[in-house]
Amino acid sequence: MARWDPWRGCKRYSEGCKFCYIHKGDLKRGVNTEDITRLDGFDRPIRKDKKGEYKMKGNQLVYVCFSSDFLLEDADEWRKDAWEIIKERQDLTFMFLTKRITRIEKCLPPDWGEGYDNVVIGCTVENQRAADERLPVFCSVPIKHRNIDCQPMLERMDIEKYLSNAEYVIVGGESDKDARPLDYAWVLDVRGQCERQGVGFSFRQCGTHFIKDGQEYTIPVRMLCAQARKAGIDL
Repeated sequence: MARWDPWRGCKRYSEGCKFCYIHKGDLKRGVNTEDITRLDGFDRPIRKDKKGEYKMKGNQLVYVCFSSDFLLEDADEWRKDAWEIIKERQDLTFMFLTKRITRIEKCLPPDWGEGYDNVVIGCTVENQRAADERLPVFCSVPIKHRNIDCQPMLERMDIEKYLSNAEYVIVGGESDKDARPLDYAWVLDVRGQCERQGVGFSFRQCGTHFIKDGQEYTIPVRMLCAQARKAGIDL
């Protein structure tokens, strides 16, 4: 697994961005998150060593725009070059998450066709309103590999009608001392929807404030993912 950040910076987009870890980390370092900049590592996936071989080894998953959004408006002038890099490295699988899926048709390369085989796109939704706004668009665009990312999950969500062409659904809670709570019943409900539709499911992390069987627990950030794994409910 590798990471590629062609640019950095982002702007809050919806309710799910309230406690964004990128903004919180930048605030501690005195960095303006809304300053969107192209990074020196833009061409990292195609850099070669003295032997003429790619430095980034093939046959692995590459997480794209970990500190931004690949469909961010401010990055429109750079995205064409990023797509060219993705096309060149057919031996890598590139995956990005986006809340801005309604922009997808403006952001795809001219030869996208039915989608690139080596691209996985994840649409992030945090509540029912976001799901009903973003997922119909997500489902209507040709994409070879698509995931739905319910993180942070802020309420019970019905996404079953959007699962017919999804490969995977990821669910997770919010991480912050003032985080909005995640109810385990909501997690199990989405899991049931995935099971009925034959879609993969992963409970990625609990919320800092986690409700199970009507009782609320406060879980340290370092334990959020481990506690979710202990539930053993992935499909």
